[in-house]
Amino acid sequence: MNAHHVLATAAAAAKNEHRTFSLVLFAVFVAITLYITVWASRQTRTAADFYAGGRQFSGLQNGLAIGGDYMSAASFLGIAGIFALSGYDGFLYSIGFLVAWLVALLLVAEMLRNSGRFTMADVLAFRMRQRPVRAAAGISTIVVSIFYLLAQMVGAGALVNLLLGTHGDAAKIWTIVVVGALMIFYVTVGGMKGTTWVQIVKAVLLMVGAVVMTVWVLSKFDFNLSHLLGAAADKSGKGDKFLTPGLKYGATDVWSKLDLLSLGLALVLGTAGLPHVLIRFYTVPNARAARTSVNWAIGIIGVFYLMTLVIGFGAAALVGSKAILEQDKGGNTAAPQLAEKLGGGAGTNGGAIFLAIIAAVAFATILAVVAGLTLASSSSFAHDLYANVFKRGRTQEKDEVKVARISALVIGAIAIALSIFARGLNVAFLVALAFAIAASANLPTLLFSLFWKRFNTAGAVAGIYGGLVSAVGLVLLSPICWGGKSATIPKGNPDALFSEHTVAPFHMQNPGLISIPVGFLCAYLGTVLSKERTDEKFAELEVRALTGEGAH
Repeated sequence: MNAHHVLATAAAAAKNEHRTFSLVLFAVFVAITLYITVWASRQTRTAADFYAGGRQFSGLQNGLAIGGDYMSAASFLGIAGIFALSGYDGFLYSIGFLVAWLVALLLVAEMLRNSGRFTMADVLAFRMRQRPVRAAAGISTIVVSIFYLLAQMVGAGALVNLLLGTHGDAAKIWTIVVVGALMIFYVTVGGMKGTTWVQIVKAVLLMVGAVVMTVWVLSKFDFNLSHLLGAAADKSGKGDKFLTPGLKYGATDVWSKLDLLSLGLALVLGTAGLPHVLIRFYTVPNARAARTSVNWAIGIIGVFYLMTLVIGFGAAALVGSKAILEQDKGGNTAAPQLAEKLGGGAGTNGGAIFLAIIAAVAFATILAVVAGLTLASSSSFAHDLYANVFKRGRTQEKDEVKVARISALVIGAIAIALSIFARGLNVAFLVALAFAIAASANLPTLLFSLFWKRFNTAGAVAGIYGGLVSAVGLVLLSPICWGGKSATIPKGNPDALFSEHTVAPFHMQNPGLISIPVGFLCAYLGTVLSKERTDEKFAELEVRALTGEGAH
């Protein structure tokens, strides 16, 4: 009995020591980012500094920052979790997120940099009536950003639960509150300069962490990918089904096939409409640098998503689906659990140290992305809604920046409250919803504004609201909110937001297949049913977008 007691005491002491190390590592990273933010605040004097970092970042720096913005908790935690639990079906997320950048590069990046100043609405409002278009774009930006914020905060909660060895909701809730407070500080104090440098530091840390994990996992299987996949299939309990399509999205049911197509469409088209990604193109001095930054981003992100494949299957092979689900039912802790296993397993010094390092990197990922999202939504509120809708353009720069800081506080508080309710959902899945809303509401109006001469104010407003309402409406009618058994969730959804038993009126979890065409259709109908013409302004916009003449 005494021996057992001694062993238990020693184990508890080791666990506390590991936990202390983890918390110290977290604290060091947070201290570094806070220092960067305070340093950047001293160089943030004008609206251009706050919104666009003074347009002083190089193509490489901005490419790293875009990578930092884009390689979110969904990428590192969520996609690795989907690979670990659903095998082959995780490919859709990693490939979809990557292919999306080609759409952003070919259709949006350079022209957006030439045409706008601080927000997406600057491009839309150039040839339209300012107030209705800016109001619609501002509302859409805030909604998309909040959906994306939910994913990051939920990931943070799962991560800290694993690190502290807790299983209750209290730790998740407190983590969400702390992350929210930090992101508000980054934005209100550092603006775009502080946020960008935090994203650059985080991108470098995340790539280094992912490279180490990938090489370590492959070394366990003699650098033979076939052996890794075979071990993952065996340990998953699903056998060969783990390596074929249909484990997450059933290959036989028509609704599941449509849901899969809907998800792919949203992932590929959503990036080019994400507000926090679009505003990154304003931080470079010219269109060439915008193009260069996207090329760097594609390279960085492409390599990263290849590594998530190894990390996800490595977690399935070395940790096992059962252990991952026990820790977090959304699978969001697969990568950190793999880190612990690689370091020597639970209770070992090596396991605790590597877990703490990877968890700190993932936490850095979350902080960088939430700061970018909060900045995008607060900038849009201040620049589009406050300055141009409420004040009709009669406002001073210092007042606009002050309002941006206040709105960051309010939006942060809303995100914290909503994240507490959504804490049981998979983060990659939550991000897919944000992509669907961005692709439905923002992309149609952005493309029509840049490429369609006949497009007008009525079309822009109808496109944004039509896409936004259809995407959010279908999510509210989907199995995410109503938990009864449905075609796409045969066992029902116990984490449903509203009811565990009622069958969802709309059977697909991803609305993009319907809401994206609705957004384009509303934009088209709004235009052709209105007599307004903006031909002269379109000619001016076209010259500016293609040549950079007159760009800010």
